[in-house]
Amino acid sequence: MEILQIVSIGIVSTILVVLLRQSNKSEFAIMVSIVTGILILSMLLGKLKYVVDTLSQLTRYTNLEFAYFTTVLKIIGIAYIVEFGAEISRDAGEEAIASKVELGGKIIIMVLAMPILLALMDLIIKILP
Repeated sequence: MEILQIVSIGIVSTILVVLLRQSNKSEFAIMVSIVTGILILSMLLGKLKYVVDTLSQLTRYTNLEFAYFTTVLKIIGIAYIVEFGAEISRDAGEEAIASKVELGGKIIIMVLAMPILLALMDLIIKILP
């Protein structure tokens, strides 16, 4: 089971990071944290590809506009990347930077979502008498 591998890597890495921080080697602790995140993410790329392929097929079957699908995927991807970056900043003790990274991600997501929101509003206006 892959989840056991992921959890095991997370636990071992957490213990290693705690030990490194206690021995005043915080720079190595941050590196271990980043490498762990990248390792776990790389383990999940196949699963993410499956989800994207399945959603793509679903979009084709329902005759939805492909632009909306790609926009939603971009938004989901940005959310994950922003969360990863913010958590790395928090691990380094930089809460203020993490907050700014999250704010930047939220603004970019709002910008990407605007065409979908406008199309939805247009649809609602057409339906109303």
